[in-house]
Amino acid sequence: MSNKSKQWGAIIIMIALFAMIAFVTNLCSPMAVIVKNQFGATNFQAQIGNYGNFIAYLLMGIPSGMLIKKYGYKATALMALVLGILGVFVQWMSGWESMADYAFTTYLVGAFIAGFCMCMLNTVVNPMLNILGGGGNKGNQMIQIGGVFNSAAAVAVYILMGALIGDAAKAHVADATPALFIAGGVFIVAFFVILFSKIEEPEQPKAKKATEKKVKDKYSAFSFRHFNLGILAIFLYMGLEVGTPTYILQYLTSEPTAATPGLGMDANIVGQLVAVYWLLMLVGRFVGGAIGAKVSSRAMITVAATTAVVLTAFGMFAPNTWTVNIPGVDWANVSMLWAEVPVGIFAFILIGLCTSVMWGGIFNMAVEGLGKYTSIASGAFMTMVFGCAIMVALQGWIADKMGDYLTSYWVVLGCAAYILFYALIGSKNVNTDIPTQEDADQILDAI
Repeated sequence: MSNKSKQWGAIIIMIALFAMIAFVTNLCSPMAVIVKNQFGATNFQAQIGNYGNFIAYLLMGIPSGMLIKKYGYKATALMALVLGILGVFVQWMSGWESMADYAFTTYLVGAFIAGFCMCMLNTVVNPMLNILGGGGNKGNQMIQIGGVFNSAAAVAVYILMGALIGDAAKAHVADATPALFIAGGVFIVAFFVILFSKIEEPEQPKAKKATEKKVKDKYSAFSFRHFNLGILAIFLYMGLEVGTPTYILQYLTSEPTAATPGLGMDANIVGQLVAVYWLLMLVGRFVGGAIGAKVSSRAMITVAATTAVVLTAFGMFAPNTWTVNIPGVDWANVSMLWAEVPVGIFAFILIGLCTSVMWGGIFNMAVEGLGKYTSIASGAFMTMVFGCAIMVALQGWIADKMGDYLTSYWVVLGCAAYILFYALIGSKNVNTDIPTQEDADQILDAI
């Protein structure tokens, strides 16, 4: 097999893993509807699946980078998939009648274990696609292409879960069994595919001879200002990407008489509408992948963040009496459906076009020029994904305290504004004097 064929084989595997990450991660938001009903949770408490999933990133991000450095990308991916299978199984257990007294805790533990898996897979996938693409604009393009499949899986989750939940007032964890079985089955298949696949990995640092004196590197990934600002950008990006559709879902399904009132729409219909957000992310990533080799990450994120700021502000302040019909797809009957929602909600849904390219663009800018520090940097980068747990919780807390979902979108607006700052100013590498080659041997190999 030629080197080119091997490279494309690795790319396909990484893209498949990217899709799996979205499928399992995005189960948490529609599961919040179930948690609110079955356990009588508040908006803040209902997001416990997201908290468990994303707090796992805080604990596992840097260790994931260390695992890659020691065992390689393939072995780390296999370890992650074992954890994924276990996490999905534990979440399924929370729906058993025999586990009724411990259902809430069991669900949280399952989400936490799944979070470890997602963090490890993300730490593998992003640098691999960036490196296989050749870094720079090409690396960004490859991540955007992977993002197309990531978004497609997210769309599928919202559509599937909307159909499974149906009436939000009667939703239980057991209703999500088919989705959990799909996730577990995909993990099992992926494990064996990767196990028997040969993945050409980036060259790891050469082992030092026992007689060589070890010299501690005075620099690290955290020596780069643009990387430090970049991991804060991804922290806030998670609040923007996940918080936006999560509280669209909560607002549209909450009853008008609830403590935090909503529109009381059918969860199945709302699931199809919110899936449009992820569908727009798919479209945006497809476009980003097509133009990624010609348009810089900085330019792409500047336009996306500016648009997100405008759409969020409009969505917050547009009168609810201004309505618009938006489409969804009734997959059970293979037909289009239309629902009337406030125009501000439509603006929030359009933010999916903006968030579509942000992940890949921020990662590309944050690790650009890091050289030998990239694997550890990738782990630290993934650690900050736990920002989803913090920002979504903050948004839920504000919604509870203010009794208004739209007010909570100040959190989203702040996240979008910072990402715009990062694209314009914070992403510039001002530490180009720091050496990033592994050692003299690698420099000689490159000549």
